[in-house]
Amino acid sequence: MPQPTGPLAGVRVIDVTTVVLGPFASQVLGDMGADVIKVETPDGDNIRHIGPSRTPGMGSYYATLNRNKRSIVLDLKRSQAKEALLKLVETADVFVHNMRLGAAQRLGLNYEAIRARNPKIVYASASGFRKGSSLQDFPAYDDLIQGVSGTAALNAGPDGAPRYFPTVVVDKLTGSTLASMIGMALFHRERTGEGQEVHLPMMETILSFMLVEHLWYGSINEPEKGLGYPRMLTPHRRPYQTKDGYISVIAHSDTQWNKLFDAMGVPHLKDDPRFNTVKARTANIDAVYATLTEGMKTRTTGEWIAELRTADIPCGRTNALGDLFDDPYLLETNFFERHQHPVEGTVVVPAIPARFSETPPNVHRYWPRLGEHTREVLTEAGYSATEIDLITGR
Repeated sequence: MPQPTGPLAGVRVIDVTTVVLGPFASQVLGDMGADVIKVETPDGDNIRHIGPSRTPGMGSYYATLNRNKRSIVLDLKRSQAKEALLKLVETADVFVHNMRLGAAQRLGLNYEAIRARNPKIVYASASGFRKGSSLQDFPAYDDLIQGVSGTAALNAGPDGAPRYFPTVVVDKLTGSTLASMIGMALFHRERTGEGQEVHLPMMETILSFMLVEHLWYGSINEPEKGLGYPRMLTPHRRPYQTKDGYISVIAHSDTQWNKLFDAMGVPHLKDDPRFNTVKARTANIDAVYATLTEGMKTRTTGEWIAELRTADIPCGRTNALGDLFDDPYLLETNFFERHQHPVEGTVVVPAIPARFSETPPNVHRYWPRLGEHTREVLTEAGYSATEIDLITGR
């Protein structure tokens, strides 16, 4: 495997995270070159057992969240293992977890305890609700936060019943944001030499994300007049049926809408007072999108794409998940990279999205077997083979 080349090469992360949110954050750090040491219980991260795999404990869900990491097993109920973890903390730049704050306190892994061993460390955590609130230690998962934040209501079905988005949007958004906050805290430390604690609540994170467009009248302190951006809420905002499939089309500017009306053979709508300005289209969004619902039915998807791309109107074929592996753009950019995993054989690793001209991120480790690097990491920390046996209970 190649050496890590990303902008965080040389940064060490002690990763005591599980499931999705935390591992997503630490994988971003690993992709950027950090040495991420994933600390697992003897049973391992539960997500290891979700999804297809060729060997036990290497499920596809685990695989997509745990590349570019080393796995060590420490039973933190054992004093020797706990001390080994704290010794690793002394060598680290970042400590990250997504357990309940009370659980971290009981384990002796709260900020004060970690800072006592390494005052310059960036201590980062995420949980459902704000630290110091009445719900600080309430259990939280993606589905719960989608519900209480109003996100599920935004995805209501035709019957008006709220539905969860078919992706763990809160977990992944919070994980991505947490990785960004860790990077900022590291930048502050480079400037000042000062470590600090970073805590990110899932609830406020999804709200700050969702309410960008949906705060609406709430932004002028008149929420009783309505929340929600009408363009996002109209039932006509969806992929449009064509003669042979579906197409995704979005026009925003007056120029784009005028070109779209021309392409659909309804040029008179360019002068319709309901449709000729951004403000008018927002007020009449159901009507303006209804023109697309009908207009797109008149040609095939390919015919529309050929004409609309020539007119510089954003559009594309509406893919199902199964179409992605054959999508021409993704084939061109080699998004689905084929690799040879040492125990899983031929695997697919989605490409790291970011590109850096001087410090390009890379895949330098595949998702590890449970405890694959325990001896390696503890040996680096100065432990003898006999001491490692004592730490691991072997």
